[in-house]
Amino acid sequence: MPLIALWKSDPVTVAQFTIEKIVSFAGNGKLSDSSVCSDELREYLSGANTKTLAKCAEYCLSEKFEKSGQILQDIVKESGRRLDCEVSNGLYAGKKNAVGNDGLWISPEKHSVVVEVKTTDAYRIPLDTIAKYRSELEASKVIEGRSSILIVVGREDTGELEAQVRGSRHAWDIRLISVEALIKLVLIKENSEEVETGKKIRGVLVPIEYTRVDGLVEVVFAAASDAQEQVSQLVESEVGSLGVLRSFSGYSTDSTVIQSIRESIVVALNSKFKVALVTKSRAMHWTSDQNFRIALAVSKKYDSGNDYWYAFHPRWLSFLSEGVTGIFVLGCTNLDRVFGIPVTELSKVLPKLNVTERPDVGTYWHVKLDLNDLDQMVLNVPKDEAINLEKYAISLSSTL
Repeated sequence: MPLIALWKSDPVTVAQFTIEKIVSFAGNGKLSDSSVCSDELREYLSGANTKTLAKCAEYCLSEKFEKSGQILQDIVKESGRRLDCEVSNGLYAGKKNAVGNDGLWISPEKHSVVVEVKTTDAYRIPLDTIAKYRSELEASKVIEGRSSILIVVGREDTGELEAQVRGSRHAWDIRLISVEALIKLVLIKENSEEVETGKKIRGVLVPIEYTRVDGLVEVVFAAASDAQEQVSQLVESEVGSLGVLRSFSGYSTDSTVIQSIRESIVVALNSKFKVALVTKSRAMHWTSDQNFRIALAVSKKYDSGNDYWYAFHPRWLSFLSEGVTGIFVLGCTNLDRVFGIPVTELSKVLPKLNVTERPDVGTYWHVKLDLNDLDQMVLNVPKDEAINLEKYAISLSSTL
């Protein structure tokens, strides 16, 4: 059975395969440029979660098998896409009259990055050749404006390669990163909700002078601040109409528990809607074609009453509205069902919801759910009647 058909029909089984086995199911199993095999592999990687990408990369680096280097190239290129770069695939192998770079990334900031992937630094890398790729892309107008080179290596022990780069005339045009560190950057970006955090992460991959380390400090600070934002929003959303802070049982909950719940919900939604969602940020997920999108929020139940509180952000509204299908998914930590409200329906209600505006956090709507006497979930609308959400309920137990 072809890889994509097998993956869509039985993703649990495919998840247990090694990447070597997965490639054997793609096309004719022979990875080459412009082949069905490469097309199916790239489609699979585009729908796999980032932890799966990390697992596949580790297998490519720890096991010796045919085409492991080419597979690693595709994993690296998929990582670039998850950093919101526009990625051109490049070539597995050089061809006459063709630029031989492994890939080209263009960031949202319009910085072009010529990417070269190496599984090992056991041999000296022809830096002049890579620099020539960049010059050829500039001459053909594929690259316009600012550009640099990124060498992605399989191992962290890159002392000899670093010395080679430092001693070359291309030192100020080249950055070096391991596959593991690159994937870590993707995971940091996926656990973020701030656009600025992604911008700073991409900035790490661009050559800059680091006698002054402010740029690195900003990256660390942005990531830490973004992680704290979630707690800040929960505290703010607890302030009721009388300005009284209400007791919330969720403060002691380990963030890993909430993350586990999020991941379980995504698995259930994949099964329910027959899609493969990948993470854009902590809350936002979409399919590789960007047509199907969700914004996902999770709340614990308040100690007093049967209510759940969420913040809904304008950037989520924009994100959901730009897809073919957009759904705001509300999870409850103690329930075996979630509620997926289509953005077309949610948009009608937003003007009637309470709003918070804060200079440090921004603007967001308060979304409050209540369980009524019939154990039905309703959306509390302060300026109108409550809306029964059971028609939007998605059972987790039946889809997992």
